Amino acid sequence: MRKLLVLLLIAAPLALAADPAFWYGAVYFRKSNPPEEHWARDHKTAAESGMNIMRHWVLWSGIEVAPGKFDWRDYDRMMDLEAQNGIRAVLAEMITSAPEWAYNAYAKARIQSQVGQFAPPTISGSSASGGVNLCLDNDEFRAKAGGFLKALAARYKDHPAIYGYDLWNECNMRACYCPATVAKFRVWLRKKYGTLEALGRVWHRYGFGDWENVDAPRTSGPYPDWIDWMEFREDNAYELLRWRRDLIRSVDSKNRITAHGIAATLHSLPTSVANDWRAAAEVETYGFTWVVARHGNDPWQQFQAVDLVRSAARGKPFWHAEHQGGPLWMQPQVIGHPIEGGRKPDAKDIRIWNMTSFATGVSGLLYLRWRPLLDGPLFGAFGPFGMDGLPTPRSDMASRIAKWTNANPDIWKSKPVKGDVGIVFVPESERFNYAQQGDTKFYAESAAGAYIAFFDSNIQADYVHIDNISEYPVVYLPYPVALSKATVTKLRSFVERGGYLISEGLPGYFDQNGHAGQKQPNLGLDEVFGARETDVEFTPDLLDDLTFRAGNQQVGGRIFRQVYEPAGGTAVGRYSNGGVAAVEHSFGKGRTYLIGTFPGAAYFRKRDQPSNNFFRSFLDWSKHPQHAAISDNSLKARLHTGPGGAYLWVINPNRAEKTVSVTLSQGQWKNVRRVWGEGAAGIEGRTVKVRVDERDAAVLRLE
Repeated sequence: MRKLLVLLLIAAPLALAADPAFWYGAVYFRKSNPPEEHWARDHKTAAESGMNIMRHWVLWSGIEVAPGKFDWRDYDRMMDLEAQNGIRAVLAEMITSAPEWAYNAYAKARIQSQVGQFAPPTISGSSASGGVNLCLDNDEFRAKAGGFLKALAARYKDHPAIYGYDLWNECNMRACYCPATVAKFRVWLRKKYGTLEALGRVWHRYGFGDWENVDAPRTSGPYPDWIDWMEFREDNAYELLRWRRDLIRSVDSKNRITAHGIAATLHSLPTSVANDWRAAAEVETYGFTWVVARHGNDPWQQFQAVDLVRSAARGKPFWHAEHQGGPLWMQPQVIGHPIEGGRKPDAKDIRIWNMTSFATGVSGLLYLRWRPLLDGPLFGAFGPFGMDGLPTPRSDMASRIAKWTNANPDIWKSKPVKGDVGIVFVPESERFNYAQQGDTKFYAESAAGAYIAFFDSNIQADYVHIDNISEYPVVYLPYPVALSKATVTKLRSFVERGGYLISEGLPGYFDQNGHAGQKQPNLGLDEVFGARETDVEFTPDLLDDLTFRAGNQQVGGRIFRQVYEPAGGTAVGRYSNGGVAAVEHSFGKGRTYLIGTFPGAAYFRKRDQPSNNFFRSFLDWSKHPQHAAISDNSLKARLHTGPGGAYLWVINPNRAEKTVSVTLSQGQWKNVRRVWGEGAAGIEGRTVKVRVDERDAAVLRLE
């Protein structure tokens, strides 16, 4: 009977429609919600609204209701409704929500905390449905979970509605200290160190006697055992993502494999293994969750999130996979935020948030909910449609945007140009910050502060992994306090070959094991920077008001203070006491600029004009023209180029209309044609003048 139904659906006129120019939709089904009596109506409404894709949480706990007893009926109905309405489906596998009977059946797989406590079955606030998260390092349980994934792929791989599988929701994972995980850690250590004696020398722990006495560290600190534990957890997490991918591929060779993170690489790498570069590398299409209400409505925050994920996707399609479409009431993250900071968005908020993600390069967008949950702490949250599934002004705006995206297919063939500057992501620096300080604040604020400083001058800053710095002519290195020898080799080669490197203070003060160098800068970086340390202060509690003078600018510093003497380089900045704060140097074919403190972290705390001027000056220093300079930096301009043509996106997050001029560094344009927004627009030479409504965008085709 089911095979006959699938054949009938294949014959339906909308079922085999070609892929749209832009994927636009929402997360719909989470087992307990929405009400069954509205499913058919909701899908019809979604299709009429211009939406072409839905994602469903395929909760293992809601399907294998007893060992070997599967209830697929609700998901069958979802897929059939999608096919009937010309909508495609992403199936988000949820083996992290195992059936509650598995808690006792696979007791060895219970997740354990550092002190041996077990994580019990619970109701998820995100789905208002029950389940249990068990550890996939346990072979027996992993085999059972793999069986469910194979059953899922086998059931739906040929359904006309299938788009593909979202293999890891938000790409983060808590630490587990169960025996199976500790055993895998020992295997990882054997591969890295070879012998127990070598491990003992590096860890400064000499009396293990046998590998079985090596445990996962239970206390944190800036020591090699804790640093290794963080690296292992990350390697293990992405091995499990590859396992999911390969297992699905063994059953379904044609539909897409995707995943999405939370744009948290810069602050949650050590705690929850969030690494957008590694996650994106394992899948065909990547994405991210971003909820303005949880982070704040300052424009740099969403721009940075999208820029980070776009950079990590490395040219792959990437989606704003969970986008806020409605209010968020009771979560701790919103406390203290103003009501207009995303807690109760209106239609214009939906518009500007959509346009910000589009301008920054996304190739698809889904709301966190099509309509809100009715149970649990996220009741009434996130959906553009109402609690009853009926339209709202927010959903009307979403519908207008959805239809526009696919009425203008050429726009999506072009992508953002490469950034004016690359901000370097170095994993070991962030890990060591967590190991030494107990959080990642210094690293995260240094990286984000540098981004904001460039952003405030409309300088497009991409994030670039240390492995890919050769793709940028000029890069900025935030909080480089701990560097591996491999990272130093890449930095040295980058400069020797002609790159321009700006580095914050104490570069490589510690190596990859947390060992402090006797000579600073460490690991041969004194040659690269043409400077040697004469003094240093690790007094972050005393340095919030630190400044140094560079040229005519009084620039903010923070966290630590390193003083230099030139050793081949030239002093270009000084602290108030006359000590050298910055050194410029030629090395090989390139140049370096070393700053003895952390102006990124200072700018994160205080966005002052002299410090902004300092960051802006690095484009002149590196002889690199700015892609798009705008007359009012409270608006943002981004240039897209590619097979679809050249487009200028101008984003106005202000609550007042603005008219601005944008001067481009490249191209010969004779005309501009507006494809989104209303009002005058014109061009003279390389300067575009355009009016942009409040919380709106202008999208201009350059011709």
